[in-house]
Amino acid sequence: MDILQLIDRLEELFNDAKAVPFTHNVVVDEDKMLELIDQMRIAIPEEVKKAQQVVAQRDRVMAQAQEEANRTLQIARDKADQLAQKDMIVQEAQRRAEQILSQARAEAEGVRIDADNYVLDTLMQLQDQIAKMSNQVSNGIRMVQEDQMRKNPASVDNEN
Repeated sequence: MDILQLIDRLEELFNDAKAVPFTHNVVVDEDKMLELIDQMRIAIPEEVKKAQQVVAQRDRVMAQAQEEANRTLQIARDKADQLAQKDMIVQEAQRRAEQILSQARAEAEGVRIDADNYVLDTLMQLQDQIAKMSNQVSNGIRMVQEDQMRKNPASVDNEN
């Protein structure tokens, strides 16, 4: 299940919770909350796997770009060798080969930069989602603990 759907379900659980009169606190179903937290623990590694897949895809794109650059360079070199018999043609072929190589390198670098930016954006979004989810879980735990302390302060004293 997608982490965003789990966050939506968490929010739904809080929205459906019963309000504690004269406070901003709510009472949530403990079983549902724990089940949702377990699902989130399962979903987060899936999001990390997705990010790893993005990195792997970036690596494949870079390898393809490098192969294309190598093929283009080899084609340019072959062409230059064929034209090596004439001075003016040889000079033009060398200039063109360097231009193609430079362009291929620039394109490969552009692809790498785009892939790195995509991976960075994806990981930052994942980090934000995890932080928000952690915040919501912490708030839920705090609210339940505060509610327990209000309902049964003697048990808190006994624990200390």
